[in-house]
Amino acid sequence: MSPDKLVHMANQIGKFFAHEGEAQAAQSVATHLRRYWDPRMRRAILAYYESGGAGLDPIVRQAVGGLKEKESL
Repeated sequence: MSPDKLVHMANQIGKFFAHEGEAQAAQSVATHLRRYWDPRMRRAILAYYESGGAGLDPIVRQAVGGLKEKESL
């Protein structure tokens, strides 16, 4: 899957949870990515994040950063 598609999907998830407030929304996005995204998709979004993560919304950027800290893929 292309990085652009992953960014778009992750940002949509972030918008869905945005009403929870930044900290809780980031946690909810990270939980969603862990539960529902294939490990290859998570590795791809992490690699994209580590290369700069252009286009990731702030909540999503925080969530993906949290994935990196909590998960060994």
